[in-house]
Amino acid sequence: MKQQKIKIKPKVKLIGQDGNAFFILGTVRKALIKEGMEEEAKEFIKKATSSDYDNLLRVVNEYVDVE
Repeated sequence: MKQQKIKIKPKVKLIGQDGNAFFILGTVRKALIKEGMEEEAKEFIKKATSSDYDNLLRVVNEYVDVE
């Protein structure tokens, strides 16, 4: 049986910040890398940039806890 990896969701302050998609992408990517989650950061960028702004926000919530 394969053991599941516990998912850690870094906290990221986005509320009250710039809502620009590039700002959000960079902030979340940096937070993931800071937590040693380089693979998740790559995965996040790929998923977050695969569609529109609403998709970006959904994917952000999959990877981090937004404050």
